[in-house]
Amino acid sequence: MAAEDDGARPGIAAPAAGTATRAAGTAIPDAVPTGTATLAARAGTTSGSGIATEQRVLDLVTGAEVRDLAVELVRAVGENPPGGEGPMAQVLAAACRDRGLEVVLTEVAPDRPNVVARTPGGTGPSLLLLAHTDVVPVGEGWSVPPFAGQVVDGRLVGRGAADTKGNLAAAVVAMAALVRAGVRLTGPVELAAVVDEEETGLGVQAYLADHAAPLAGCVVAEPTDLRTVAAARGDSYVRIHVTGRAAHAGSPADGVNAVAGAARVVTALGRWHGELAAAAHPLVGPATVNVGEIHGGTGTSTVPADCVVAVDRRLLPGESGADALRELAARLDALDLAGAGMGVRAEVVMEMPGFETPVDAPLVRTAAAAVRDAGGPDLPVTGWSAACDGGYVARATGTDVVVLGAGSVTGQAHRPDESVALADLLTAARAYALCALRTLG
Repeated sequence: MAAEDDGARPGIAAPAAGTATRAAGTAIPDAVPTGTATLAARAGTTSGSGIATEQRVLDLVTGAEVRDLAVELVRAVGENPPGGEGPMAQVLAAACRDRGLEVVLTEVAPDRPNVVARTPGGTGPSLLLLAHTDVVPVGEGWSVPPFAGQVVDGRLVGRGAADTKGNLAAAVVAMAALVRAGVRLTGPVELAAVVDEEETGLGVQAYLADHAAPLAGCVVAEPTDLRTVAAARGDSYVRIHVTGRAAHAGSPADGVNAVAGAARVVTALGRWHGELAAAAHPLVGPATVNVGEIHGGTGTSTVPADCVVAVDRRLLPGESGADALRELAARLDALDLAGAGMGVRAEVVMEMPGFETPVDAPLVRTAAAAVRDAGGPDLPVTGWSAACDGGYVARATGTDVVVLGAGSVTGQAHRPDESVALADLLTAARAYALCALRTLG
């Protein structure tokens, strides 16, 4: 559904219903919006010194710093495809070094480096803050320059503002506040800003292959409307290739029409999608099937010998692309295309796993409370129909994963005039800092 206008400026999309944002034009507060009272209320479970430490860190997370860094990151581009996140990575790495973080850049592919930044000190398991440096292509329909990083009525507008450069800036500022406050944590906070999240996940897979250190948890900095996401669907791209036999269109009976066979495949995929809807996951909803592309034939006057159907098959937590492929193969066999002289084969060309963390896990409870204590809304734990790099982390390490950030994945991400409320980015930054203090304190 197209985003609605907020009435403040033509073309700037309003946040989705229920999004936790302040009114347009509201100044970004440098003091914790409601955090002081909330932190004091925790005195029964947290020592006075612990509350004082948290307050000191929160006071060091300012809206101005989050805004300025987010603007700088939006201006660094990083469209994918085609890739080439190098300039964005250099801007991010410099920002991290300037804030006292230890930084390593690792080339995943030419001009596509992952950026890993860590807070110094601490030898125990680390808290991973995971984000990505790439953004989807701009597309058409923008009312403002997409990489200018303009601020309009309290919202940062630009490609990647919500997904997820704003949250990446929030994570960096949160880590910087921990360093400036001089807090001693049991382990480091590690930021992995990886390439290629928007396409095939090359960056996070390379990061996990190089990092075997134990994790205390993973917070994925993506737009969730400041809701704590404890489960997310995965995704798989499946390519189905139907083969027939070419012939002159004047004598179609001499050939075998692969496009006609593909039409039968598409009909079967529609039935599969409907059946999957009956088995919805309580947090993320059902698995889905979407036919995204069809390519077949060489010309109108020729019976097509080949047709390729490109399918997006969303995965439930715990489900793999191989699982989905086996079920698809059974459905293709039932069509008996071979009986009509056709061949058919299917392959998974991309897989991004989903994940599910128990809603009562310490990291989930910590993240939800951190948003509230940082001055944000008190929202229930939820699931995410989108896929993200967090599934790779959960599968490779077995650690608990949550997704948390400012902005809307359904109402803002991947759209013209993408935007995010600066006040929500401030809340996200403070929530990330509290997650670190309470996980590694």
